[in-house]
Parts: sequence; structure tokens; C-alpha cells
Amino acid sequence: MNKTPDELFQTQTSVDVNGSSFMWDTSKGVFQFEGGDVMLFWIDSAFKVFLDSIEEITGEGTADLVYETAGYRTGLVVSDFYKNKIGDIKKALEALPNTYVAAGWGKTFIEVDIEKKEAVISISNSWETKVKKAQGSNRMGRFLPGHWAGVLTGLFDTHMWYEILRDESPDILKIKITETDITPNDNIRDLVQREEQNEIMKLEAMVENRTRELTDLIREISSPIIPVTDHIVVIPLIGKYNELRSKDMLEHTLTSLPQHRAKFVILDLTGIKSINSELIDMLNKLVSSARLFGMETLLVGISPELSMEVTKHQYSLGDSTYFRNLKHAIHFAFAKEGMFIQEPNQP
Repeated sequence: MNKTPDELFQTQTSVDVNGSSFMWDTSKGVFQFEGGDVMLFWIDSAFKVFLDSIEEITGEGTADLVYETAGYRTGLVVSDFYKNKIGDIKKALEALPNTYVAAGWGKTFIEVDIEKKEAVISISNSWETKVKKAQGSNRMGRFLPGHWAGVLTGLFDTHMWYEILRDESPDILKIKITETDITPNDNIRDLVQREEQNEIMKLEAMVENRTRELTDLIREISSPIIPVTDHIVVIPLIGKYNELRSKDMLEHTLTSLPQHRAKFVILDLTGIKSINSELIDMLNKLVSSARLFGMETLLVGISPELSMEVTKHQYSLGDSTYFRNLKHAIHFAFAKEGMFIQEPNQP
């Protein structure tokens, strides 16, 4: 009788290691540990690449929290399994090191005080330490500390958290687990808040830089002094003037105005749509300063609406001469100098 290929070769293999069962069924492609499906990874190559990818995408800080939280939750799964299988906390803790060494998680030693709900766990040859070595990192891993916090949280049925202890050997991970109010959810909230705060700070910095750039730009382009002739300059006023902008405009004008040696300063208000006390105060200071320089001030471009607003609020624009538009003011200044503008094609 001919045998099939599956019958020619043994398809199921079972092994007991330190009381933990392993089973392979090659005909089905199944590998099981303690009755549950598992798989194998090479620690310092395939599994390292997997963890490297997480850290590359999320960054080290966020990756640590991911490992910590994942470790904690897998620890809860382990504790639930052992509570159902053994029930007694002391016996479960005695059995766990054999399980972990059989599964390739390293040699684990547990010192526990059940009454105080405290434990010190030392792990040598752990897969996480091997990954960190392969990465060339001196940072301690966070999966196994979080994992054991989850295991003891489940076994003691109370919140437990870890503290990484220093050990003389860099190859040994030593952690202390104690009862606490800290949970991974608290750490996640803290991370989210830190990330949100960092984003807010970045946005605030961007807004501040952009505001500074716009302010500098406004300072450069607002209220330029435009020479018309050697004796006449025009200063166009545009937009709204608050205290800061009025101050900048005054400083810029009073610094630059004497260089022009003008006799007439024309303040063009055509670009002003509304008036306020800051603007009136700035205009009065400009008029007074121009007078001290020996210059006469001419105001142009006051619309009927603006004129009504000045009258309504009883603003005083000082001792100046007013004109409907820039053309009339320039003609006036020329006439006072004994000059006139000749129209083309006229004798």
C-alpha cells in the first residue's frame, strides 16, 4: 500500500520544556506554545527591523510608550492565563520563570513580598536587551518593564508599576514593581498633552515669527517719505494706526525728515478710512515736529465721512492747511515758492 508524503514524514512533534508544551504540525503550518499559536523571529535581525520601523515612524519617546503599554497589556493576558490555570499567586510566580526561559524571553529571577505587594525582577539574556545591543543603543527597553507591571497588576488585582534599577552588569535588566496609582492610560494622556503642548508651542513660534516678519514689512513700506521737489515731500498715511504703529511711524519720520531739508510736508490722508485718538495724537506730533524743523504742514485727502468723524469726536488736527487732494496741495506749495506748474502745449 502506497503512503502519502504526509504519511512518509512525521507531521506532528510535541516537546515539553520546563513544564511548558511546544507543538509543531508541519502539515498544517502550525506552531503552538501552551496550546496557543505562536511564531518565531530572529531577534537581532527581523525583530530588530520591526522595532526600528516603529521608532523611525513615531520617534523614541512615543515608541517607548508604545512598548510600555503593549508590554503592560500582554502582561495582563499572561496573568489572566496563570490565574485561571494555577490560581495561587505564589505558585504562579514560581512557575513563570520556567515559562519565560522556555519561550526565549531570558533567564528570569523573581523576589516577591506578597504581603507588601512588591517584587524585584532580574532578567538576563532578555530579547529586549539583545535588540538594544543590535541597535547600538544604551537606552533601556520599556516593553519588559511594562510587561511585568502588567503581570503583577493582574496577579495582585491592583495597579502596579515599575522602576528600572541599576545593575552592575549591563546585560541584566533589573526592575522593581510596586503598588501605585500610575497606569499606562495616565502615561498616554501625559504624552498626548505633551505632544499637544509641543504643537501649540510650534504654532505659537510660527505665528510670532510671521507676525514679526509682517511687522517689519509694514514698518518698511508704511508711511514712506516721497520727495516731490527739493522743497516738497509727501507722506502717505495708510490703514489703521494703533499705539505701536503710531510710535514706529513717528520715530521713522522724525529721523528721516530732516535729511530732506524740505519747506513743505504734505500729509496725505486719502488712505485713512477711520480716525481714532492715536492717529490724531500722531498727526499733532508730526505737525509740531515739522514746525520745529521750519517746515509747513499741509493735510490732504480728508473725506467728508472722515471730516464728520473728526467733528463728532471734537478732534483737533492742529494748525495746518487743508486741501481736498494732493494736486491742490502741490500747486499751493509751488505758488508760495513763486513757482507754478505749466500745463503742456501752453505758452
